Amino acid sequence: MTRGAERPENPEQQVVLLVAGLAGLAVSTLGSAFGTMRGLLRRSDTAELAAEAEQDLIARGRLVLDQYASAPPAHLEVLARQVMARQAGDGV
Repeated sequence: MTRGAERPENPEQQVVLLVAGLAGLAVSTLGSAFGTMRGLLRRSDTAELAAEAEQDLIARGRLVLDQYASAPPAHLEVLARQVMARQAGDGV
């Protein structure tokens, strides 16, 4: 076996290697993210891009809250409320 495929001899060594691996992954991911951000900051439509990102995040947040917060209202009840609102608006 090569050195990279060997299992660590003790648990402490295994923890140190796992933490070092995670740190290396984080540094590489952050480097990539900074490169992407640097490219985005050079764009002339950065304000519009940020506004679109904000709207997208708000929409995603609503979807998540709707999905996990509560059960959706009964379909027939929603339809009945719409009919009652239309009738009240028409004066019927």
